[in-house]
Amino acid sequence: MEVKLFDLDGKVAMVTGSTRGLGEVAAKALAKAGADVAVCGRDRERLKKVSGEIRAMGRRSEGFFIDVTSKDSVSKATKEILDYFGQVDILFNNAGVNYRVPVLEYPEEQWDQVINTNLKGYVLVSQAVVPQMLERGYGKVINMASILGTVALPNQLAYAASKGGVNQITKVMALEWAKKGVTVNAIGPTYFATDLNVQIRNDPERSKFINERTPMGRWGELLELEGVVIFLAARASDFITGQTIYIDGGWTAW
Repeated sequence: MEVKLFDLDGKVAMVTGSTRGLGEVAAKALAKAGADVAVCGRDRERLKKVSGEIRAMGRRSEGFFIDVTSKDSVSKATKEILDYFGQVDILFNNAGVNYRVPVLEYPEEQWDQVINTNLKGYVLVSQAVVPQMLERGYGKVINMASILGTVALPNQLAYAASKGGVNQITKVMALEWAKKGVTVNAIGPTYFATDLNVQIRNDPERSKFINERTPMGRWGELLELEGVVIFLAARASDFITGQTIYIDGGWTAW
């Protein structure tokens, strides 16, 4: 029997934070490869829009409200998704926020918000979704990391801490589930044109720094995320687990 290494036909993907930016790109990439997609986020209008666009591609899709910082919300959304689709084969943990100020000015409330969303949220969602993967002996978990999980920049205290944590929880999850048919990997993008970094894009000096710091001399384009997302969700990556793949134009090669 022919093995289609990049075919996701018949698979169900759940993507958190998929109403815009890299999450939306990932959700649509998975749909292009054949997956049905549970679009998850907090913006109800965008949930309708993105899921509708995926249905227009010929895939099953529905939007589900989820607050990844709330265990009750995660449990409720996961139950709704499993009731609707029957299973989740691919989990993409992507929901994220950022707050940029110097270390000595960093407010506790914003620290908690970033860590709870970007790190704790990944754990809560995984705890809710992965058990049914383990029962079936198959699953793909992809965590959204960042180059800031391994390199540092000023004014990125909580975000960098959260993404460094994502690298580590990816490894721990991978080790625990390696013999149970579930792989866990992370994607570490550089700066892409998303809502999270519009302030930086509009700052000529900071945008120039990013271009100069990146060996390829430019920001990432959203479509350049698609190939790695599909690869990590598909059979092609079955023997890869516990890894963070950087999509960064060479930034981390310095």
